[in-house]
Amino acid sequence: MTLWHGRFGEAPAEELLDYTASLPFDRRLAGDDLTGSRAHVRGLVRAGLLSGDEGSILLAALERVGTEIGEGSFSFRRSDEDIHTAIERRVTELAGDVGARLHTGRSRNDQVATDLRLYSRRELAAVAHLVLDLGEVLLGRAEAADDAYLPGYTHLQRAQPVLLAHHLLAHGWALVRDVERLVDTRRRADVSPLGAGALAGSSLPLDPDATAAELGFGSRFANSLDAVSDRDFVAEALFDLALIGIHLSRMGEEMVLWSSEEWGFATLADAYSTGSSMLPQKKNPDIAELARGKAGRLIGDLTGLLATLKGLPLAYNRDLQEDKEPLFDALDQVGGGLRAMTGLYATVELDLERMRSAADTPAAAAVDLAEWLVERGTPFRDAHALVGGLVRDSLERHVPLAELVEAHPALGTAALELLAPGLAVTRRRTPGGAGPEPVATQLVAFRSELAAKRRLLAG
Repeated sequence: MTLWHGRFGEAPAEELLDYTASLPFDRRLAGDDLTGSRAHVRGLVRAGLLSGDEGSILLAALERVGTEIGEGSFSFRRSDEDIHTAIERRVTELAGDVGARLHTGRSRNDQVATDLRLYSRRELAAVAHLVLDLGEVLLGRAEAADDAYLPGYTHLQRAQPVLLAHHLLAHGWALVRDVERLVDTRRRADVSPLGAGALAGSSLPLDPDATAAELGFGSRFANSLDAVSDRDFVAEALFDLALIGIHLSRMGEEMVLWSSEEWGFATLADAYSTGSSMLPQKKNPDIAELARGKAGRLIGDLTGLLATLKGLPLAYNRDLQEDKEPLFDALDQVGGGLRAMTGLYATVELDLERMRSAADTPAAAAVDLAEWLVERGTPFRDAHALVGGLVRDSLERHVPLAELVEAHPALGTAALELLAPGLAVTRRRTPGGAGPEPVATQLVAFRSELAAKRRLLAG
């Protein structure tokens, strides 16, 4: 029996049930549906629409349903088109005639919106904690890196030496922004739709403010039409998750490069690598590659929902059923990716000597030569052209750059010292830069930022 059978003279077609059922995926909302239903029952008692005894019977039935679902003994039926129907049907079996009162003053429209907001609020917080876990691993690796340095790249070409700690924290600050976005999305999701009904509220003496407070929401809806049709928070969540996936993809791409023999900056732990079914010598960075590959899937989850939402008239439309699978998928993929990448970064062995060697090419100090000339009065554009000409001459004539610098009248022996291995990275002194002093400050700031975000989530 469906929740809407009274209006219809015949049972729903099998094809309709097959096509419209959401139970295979929305059953993960069971706990939130039970939470919302308990609050709704208590609200009905406060409004005098249920007696105290009737409320107790329904609450006991809801508790029994929760136990059955938790133990895996709950028996779903063919007519259970969604988790809401399944729970109400079972409550009615347990509570008898009183069960028919459970849905008083409530629609599945405000019911599912409430469930999804409860679910999203909790799961986004869980993702934020996983993001911070990865950030803390990056912080630990950065602190342990001490004075190690490697080439910094632009256009995937060696540009300037940077401290390894600075490089790792570049990923870390992106993760901090991810947490900030998740927190903002949770704040906008923290609005209770319960009491909006199908679209226009109710003539019954319900108190949406009280049920919102009981469910721990920051506020209740301001407009009932908006309350049942709004899925902005799902779209925002999917954007947040897609961007986390893009950040993981960038980290994954980097680890694919670093772990190749051509780069040789990293050796992945066996526990976080795979092998080849044919080539015995292989150690493959599958986690890093999948982090890169799943970013496209996450982008698809986001764009698919946006396309669904773009043409919907007010208020609720069945199209909104399509909000759940992309959200569930994105949460699953990002959660798994964060755990896997956290383990990968915690265990990867970094070849610091190989990094230093790659960063110590004389050309990597070219901008230091130009800035040295600037400090002595040469316009930067002229200094840039002079040093660029020396680099070109070194490459074309196969003459060491150091010889050309030492022989040049505007440079000489004093400037030659700038080409000493490891010196260039120590010259980056500006705040937020890649040298020892600003990076030491940055490490303290990053640790403080992670702690602040943990406190924010706990609050």
